[in-house]
Amino acid sequence: MANVAYRALAVLLDYPSEGLQANVAEVAAALEALGAANLRALRPLLAEVAGRDLLDLQERYVETFDRGRRTSLNLFEHVHGDSRDRGQAMVDLLAMYREVGIELAAEQLPDYLPAFLEYLSLLDEAAARERLGDVAHILQAIGGALARRANPYAAVFDVLLALAGEKPLAAHEIDHEDDTTFEAIDAAWKEEPVNFLDAAAPAGSCGTAPRPDVQKIQIHRRPR
Repeated sequence: MANVAYRALAVLLDYPSEGLQANVAEVAAALEALGAANLRALRPLLAEVAGRDLLDLQERYVETFDRGRRTSLNLFEHVHGDSRDRGQAMVDLLAMYREVGIELAAEQLPDYLPAFLEYLSLLDEAAARERLGDVAHILQAIGGALARRANPYAAVFDVLLALAGEKPLAAHEIDHEDDTTFEAIDAAWKEEPVNFLDAAAPAGSCGTAPRPDVQKIQIHRRPR
């Protein structure tokens, strides 16, 4: 089932931990549900997570996802930036999560992509693909930025686009301009926001019934 794979992709996109390194084989086994081609695309990243020094992995992760908006894993940064609309959008997204029995840890932002993928893992397959399709344009933007840097995490976004029924990153025109300079980062923060779930869909609009069991999402937080 692809739904199990959504949870495995969430783990793979989370901040690297000893637990992740110790369980790479289990993550890979869950990803087999995506098919041989998708698993093959993810093998280089899985091998790097398993074999690279943990501190190096964590440093690379912070450099990849915490430097600038273009590769941020907080989805609403691509939609609302720092505007006040982001707060209400967070509330609406939390309500969607609670409809399927998810309660986030107190410090976790609901628009963090691994948390969103955990949410998708609790939907039926058709609903999960539909919701993933709602954010495909954001996934393409993040994945394209990673592909420009030849970053192995780009493979995760290619797989997510495939699950959403969208074209792979290679089918999109990729601008090879360096987007890691301070000037490029500043320019990215000034870009117009994009749409996401119709600027946060109303609670319960995913069409799934509430679940009595509460799913606690445990996200590994980066040290500050």
